[in-house]
Amino acid sequence: MSFEGVKVKKRDGREVLFDAERIFNAIEKAFRSTFPEGEDPSKPIMESLKIGSFVLDELKESVKNGKKVFTVEEIQDLVERKLYDYDIATYHNFHNYREERAREREGAQSIDETISRLISKEPSTVNENANKNSDVFATMRDLTAGVTGKAIGLRMLPLHVSNAHQKGEIHFHDLDYNPYEPMTNCCLIDFKGMLKNGFRMGNADIESPKSIQTAAAQIAQIIANVASNQYGGCSADRIDELLAPYAKKNFKKHLKDAEEWIEDSNKWEEYAWKRTRKDIYDAIQSLEYEVNTLFTSNGQTPFVTFGFGLGQTELEREIQKAILTIRIKGLGASQRTAIFPKLVFTLKRGVNLYSEDPNYDIKLLALECATKRMYPDILSYDKIVELTGSFKVPMGCRSFLQGWKDENGEEVNSGRMNLGVVTLNLPRIAIESDGNFEKFWRIFDERAQIVKDALVYRVERTKEATPANAPILYQYGAFGKRLSPEDSVDEVFKNRRATVSFGYIGLYEVGTVFYGGSWETNPKAKEFTISIVRK
Repeated sequence: MSFEGVKVKKRDGREVLFDAERIFNAIEKAFRSTFPEGEDPSKPIMESLKIGSFVLDELKESVKNGKKVFTVEEIQDLVERKLYDYDIATYHNFHNYREERAREREGAQSIDETISRLISKEPSTVNENANKNSDVFATMRDLTAGVTGKAIGLRMLPLHVSNAHQKGEIHFHDLDYNPYEPMTNCCLIDFKGMLKNGFRMGNADIESPKSIQTAAAQIAQIIANVASNQYGGCSADRIDELLAPYAKKNFKKHLKDAEEWIEDSNKWEEYAWKRTRKDIYDAIQSLEYEVNTLFTSNGQTPFVTFGFGLGQTELEREIQKAILTIRIKGLGASQRTAIFPKLVFTLKRGVNLYSEDPNYDIKLLALECATKRMYPDILSYDKIVELTGSFKVPMGCRSFLQGWKDENGEEVNSGRMNLGVVTLNLPRIAIESDGNFEKFWRIFDERAQIVKDALVYRVERTKEATPANAPILYQYGAFGKRLSPEDSVDEVFKNRRATVSFGYIGLYEVGTVFYGGSWETNPKAKEFTISIVRK
């Protein structure tokens, strides 16, 4: 008799097809923990087949009597009874492991347990984010809130998503912030709109800056405020082009001063340029120092990226050169390499790619900077357009927006955001499939659906925020629109204006499970791994 149509009801309420192999595997693990090292390795397999057969026989009787759904607990209880009668030591190993897993499930959602791990400085708790120094009071306060938020968040998640995360089948990123709070992940801040139209921060109404120094100072303030109201990184796209209009205000002011104080009119522009270049350098240097000394409510320096390289006017070129020269020089007397902002330099045909291009000299400076200070990263304009539909820098460190147009058909990038990441553990699926392709795809589809459910939940939870929760984002322009307090935040998310990220890990390891090591030159292995990504 087969178990066709028979299902197992999991702890989260989902029903999956009955899989006898899982029973045999669980019993085999219990026997392996019982037998001493050096014992015949086939013995645990033989014993598990014997006990597993006893279990299946009893389950078949229940199926004959009309039972079509078994709970996980029912099956585990039956396994325990059979082991108890057959081998008491193996029974204890199986029972103890079962109890340990139950305690882990409860502990992950226990605030007392998670706080205890934090106080004892358990490495997995205090070192999860390398950008946070757990010795600092402010960071410890954030970590305390984080472990509390994580415990509550696990209870808030759909049960099957929470269980999958705790078992390592998926990873629900940034659980210390979301879903406990309906916060967003990362974004491209609409600096252009905020600087042009002004904004409110705290108790102050900020007007449009009248100089590049003030513009740079406002950018630092915006970064700190935005970073405190989301949990991911933020970026300033095309910052050279963004700051150029404010540098022009400096130039005009200096030119006016020259006209007033210098008799020789031939020296007016020379004077204005000299002073403006110094202003640009000082503004960029101040911005670099401010970013590296900021400490947000997240207990860390904000993860911020500056994209540049496409501007071709003299002012835009000066800003690019200042960014690179200051980074090459380093921070302080010890000339330390700045960690932030991350720099991203863009290469484009006709701008800076080839020796005949007008900004080729700045490309050479960027390459010098990269060899001495690791950054800037290099982006290909054409490749980004090919892959995403339009050009933009990543949000924070790596998440790219897809191309998107508003209701007027205008391309929009700045002011858009990502609502969170969930990652699928591919090596776990490959190991569980035991080299069986059909089984791999079946488990893959089940787990991918869980990831999808998790991402849908992220979106719905984030939509529960109100503009008052993060005024800098929703009311004062960081997200590109200025909502009223009564508006739905979905106004800045809907119609694919926002994104979510489906991540995956361990593609190479999957190839190793199915094709062995050094599979890179195997066409079948390569096609299989590519098919996983395409799926």
